[in-house]
Amino acid sequence: MKAAAITGPGTIVIRDQEAPQARGGRDLVVVKILVSPLCTEFKSRRAGHLSDELGHEAAGVVVDAASSQLVSEGDRVVVMPQFACGRCWLCLRGEHIHCPNQRDPLAESGSSHGRGTIAQYVIKPDWLLIKVPDDISLEHASMACCGFGPTFTAHQRLGTSALDSAAVSGCGPVGLGAVIQGVTRGAEVIALETQSYRSALAAKLGASHVFDPRESGVPEQIASLTQGRGASVGIETSGAPTAARLLADAIRTRGRMAIVAWTPEVVLPAIVPAGLEVHGCWHWNHQHFLQDMWTMIRKSGPAIDLMITHRMSLDDVARAMDLQDRGECGKIVLYPFGSEAVDAA
Repeated sequence: MKAAAITGPGTIVIRDQEAPQARGGRDLVVVKILVSPLCTEFKSRRAGHLSDELGHEAAGVVVDAASSQLVSEGDRVVVMPQFACGRCWLCLRGEHIHCPNQRDPLAESGSSHGRGTIAQYVIKPDWLLIKVPDDISLEHASMACCGFGPTFTAHQRLGTSALDSAAVSGCGPVGLGAVIQGVTRGAEVIALETQSYRSALAAKLGASHVFDPRESGVPEQIASLTQGRGASVGIETSGAPTAARLLADAIRTRGRMAIVAWTPEVVLPAIVPAGLEVHGCWHWNHQHFLQDMWTMIRKSGPAIDLMITHRMSLDDVARAMDLQDRGECGKIVLYPFGSEAVDAA
């Protein structure tokens, strides 16, 4: 199979690798990847973190179900991230993303490769695959990974509704998913973004106002839009050092806030006098909220088509990451077997 590999700072190539086989593992299956959304791997390329197992989100078709009782060959599926054990108390509650007991599917199966999703095939425990309904395209379904997943949980925990004004900090691929879902829930969405391409895209996706967080007086401007109160909910996706503090300052007393971006340290104002609720959100619970996610994706279909700004071949991964480096894209998806294979699935 073909798979992406970072070979040095700023360098990513496509290599030939042995395709994984679903042998030996109790529940391992192999998925042919037809849609491979890009996430933060471009940061690893920039830093020169060598790896030939890149990517953690995908949609495709099961091609080897082995002894699985959950999926069959030919099933269209979304591939959830990581390799959780499926047995600990967190996994049993559907919180597999927090599982401390990650499995090694390569050691279990004897395969040499197959953990990454910027590739043509991936090996996965069957319970970390979700079947795609017939009325949802694989491209739309792939947003159930990082395009929608983290901020789906954020909006859930915040209880975002048509009664809310929602401030979204950062309009990269994750933040744009937050914008779409906030608009779909009926909230007034106010976006914060420094890059002009993504600011314009956020507006197209329904953000009523987009502010540059580097400008002075942004919390005050948001307050002026919300009867002097500030936004009722906020989601931080940018990871910028001062972003969480700025967002918290833009949220009203007794407001709610979710941190999605991974940063070494989150700096907030005193949250007790403000009565601020703060949630850390990583991914979503597909065991409990699967139908809610499909409903969100169905309602958001036209917006997803705008959010995905580039559809490219696997061989174009370097050019795709160049766009990510410049911030001149929304969500990028790669087609490891070409667009025809996606259309036929």
